[in-house]
Amino acid sequence: MRVGVLTGGGDCPGLNAVIRAVVRKGVQEYGWTITGFRDGWRGVVDGDTVPLDVPAVRGILPRGGTVLGSSRTDPFAVPDGVRRLKENLAKQRTDALVVIGGRGTLGIAARLHTEHGVPCVGVPKTIDNDLPATDWTFGFDTAVGIATEAIDRLHTTADSHRRVLVVEVMGRHTGWIALHAGLAGGANVILVPEQRFDLDQVCAWVASRFEATYAPILVVAEGARPSDGAPVPGSVGEWLAGEIQRRTGQEARTTVLGHVQRGGSPSAFDRWLATRFGLHAVDAVRDRAYGTTVALRGTDVVRVPLAAATDRLKTVDPALYAEAGVFFG
Repeated sequence: MRVGVLTGGGDCPGLNAVIRAVVRKGVQEYGWTITGFRDGWRGVVDGDTVPLDVPAVRGILPRGGTVLGSSRTDPFAVPDGVRRLKENLAKQRTDALVVIGGRGTLGIAARLHTEHGVPCVGVPKTIDNDLPATDWTFGFDTAVGIATEAIDRLHTTADSHRRVLVVEVMGRHTGWIALHAGLAGGANVILVPEQRFDLDQVCAWVASRFEATYAPILVVAEGARPSDGAPVPGSVGEWLAGEIQRRTGQEARTTVLGHVQRGGSPSAFDRWLATRFGLHAVDAVRDRAYGTTVALRGTDVVRVPLAAATDRLKTVDPALYAEAGVFFG
């Protein structure tokens, strides 16, 4: 068989581990020819490829990002994109695609398979952990670890100057990183997009923390918003720090972690999960289980329909968020 591999959407740690596993198993166990498409769906639309063999993937396991490059190209939004994509797959004699991505990339794969018969197998990735088909996505554990380490470091400087420190983490639509890193890092307030926050309550928690002679750390997901519906100009972390300082009189500073959370070497868990996903994706291709994605359920890697991986967001359960509330203030 001739199998294509692509990585689409935002980069995250662990992508190279999937590529390595697909190549190692596909070449060594089944004798397949593996081709990488550069920059996600753009590479398939433009016919931009790179051969992948065992020497090509040697040493990439601990590397962050993706050796294939990534983009948010949507072939359905490109003039003649789908036609060009199918022509290039035929020209390359590609029998199947292993598509590594999040909701956008896997949603495109689902549509291509359903509407145009393109044989795709998905591998779910995102630091946001917001895909409903899988318990965990690789990249998430690394992002949480980076955010937790930052929170740990900020505690000491917050206490030294008796300042309020607001840590803004990624999470435009879901608060998984904020919740996990905030709880692991001992944050005094955690704000997520799923739960609108009362600014007066947040300021009360800050004041309570200072009464206990500790400087508070607030972790806020970039998509969190106040309950009164007031517009938030720019960074929610910067806005929140300004409001807290104005209302409480306590000096407040903001640290926006941004793309730091997506960079660097993947954690051991993400390397393990990404590797297993790659191995099982190869088996799905072998079994002609097209239109599915691999997913983690408990400790088992299973196959689920691509549509089930992209039909909604997996949001933070209110009960999980309530557990963290014990430590607020």
